[in-house]
Amino acid sequence: MLSTTAKSPSFWQRYRAPVLLTVVGGAIDTIGFITLFGFFTAHVTGNLVLAGSGLVKGEDGLWIKLASVPLFILTVVVTKVYIDNSRQQRLILTHLLLAEAVFLTAFMIAGLSFQPFTDGNSITVAITGGLGLTALAIRNTASKTVIKHMSPTVLMTGNTTQLGINLSDYLANRTLDNAKKLAHSSALVSSFVIGALLGALLYVKLSYWAVGLFVLPVLYLAWLARDKSFLQNIG
Repeated sequence: MLSTTAKSPSFWQRYRAPVLLTVVGGAIDTIGFITLFGFFTAHVTGNLVLAGSGLVKGEDGLWIKLASVPLFILTVVVTKVYIDNSRQQRLILTHLLLAEAVFLTAFMIAGLSFQPFTDGNSITVAITGGLGLTALAIRNTASKTVIKHMSPTVLMTGNTTQLGINLSDYLANRTLDNAKKLAHSSALVSSFVIGALLGALLYVKLSYWAVGLFVLPVLYLAWLARDKSFLQNIG
């Protein structure tokens, strides 16, 4: 008799989504920070810290960093409303990833059109940064709703804390389960570092065209997300 036991997904099948999305998040955040006078596209709280610093030091771009907060919240609200009212729930993750890819592409086009950026208070910096922030705000909303069982792909403080906890647990008790948890958290933190380094290096070589390379993994995952088993297998 043939066995009906389903084959367990491989490590890559389980973790390709969080790993690829984390690489993209690290790259886009780094490119934005380098080119847009310290603007974070993924870490809104980082923009608030820099706004406070800018207020004390008299640095440019204060209004842009402050405006990132309501823009982020508005994007989350619109995305959540779309999720709640979509008639194609099976394809909702595909739609959200496609929306992220569209805004990342717009982020690239804006960067290519407006560079070089010479004034931290300019509307061109605000537009470019806002497009990148909107892309990752959509991602963050998906991470809290559609794929809330998957580890965050842009909030690295929590993932780094989890890495420390998993390392401590593994050193105290070297079980297979603890080893898997350590591998998971290590992969996410390493992916963000790799993404940040790749983003910086590719920007030096390709300017804003580099963003296009990081749109491709998002499109790849949007295509995979059409399969209902995709959500069940991602870690």
